[in-house]
Amino acid sequence: MRKLTYFIATTIDGFIGAPDGDADFFYASLDAEFVDHLKVEYPETIASAGRAQMGIEDLPPRRFDAVLMGRATYEPGLKAGMASPYGHMREQYVVSRSLAEPPAPDVRLISGDVVAAVREMKARDGLDIWLCGGADLAGQLVDEIDEYIVKTYPIAIGTGMPMSRAGFGVRPLELTGCTALGGGQVITSYAVKR
Repeated sequence: MRKLTYFIATTIDGFIGAPDGDADFFYASLDAEFVDHLKVEYPETIASAGRAQMGIEDLPPRRFDAVLMGRATYEPGLKAGMASPYGHMREQYVVSRSLAEPPAPDVRLISGDVVAAVREMKARDGLDIWLCGGADLAGQLVDEIDEYIVKTYPIAIGTGMPMSRAGFGVRPLELTGCTALGGGQVITSYAVKR
């Protein structure tokens, strides 16, 4: 069975975006070592346009062949002309009640029961599913998330969009990996204890 992995960037104080959801400030914390690590370990999580610029467009997926994102996460790329931001993946899903038609032929919309849709995805063959964001979608899917991979950037912003809007609940996790990089980024992975 495929796993749903919440692979997300966060500040050290636990925010994935500014109060309005903007996350461009993360780009200021990128350095060559961190980008090289992502290219080797998680190449499929780099948008197709970025993969082309980096010369890695032919790298096969290592962990994920499906991406699931909320409308707010999808919107910035769509506004920039990237209707299919992860076209190199087998499956791209956008959860939206406001989009009537998929903006690209290889993007699938989920407008109904997202939990049921994720359960169906997990039952199909393939690599794991990347939950790309955001906070509302992570909150809706908190009981379906099997793993967290958290890229913590060496910045604090004080307030903003939290990692999840699931509400209070103690959800035990097991640390499965930790990588500290020279630019101050730390990538930690956790399995959900069931």
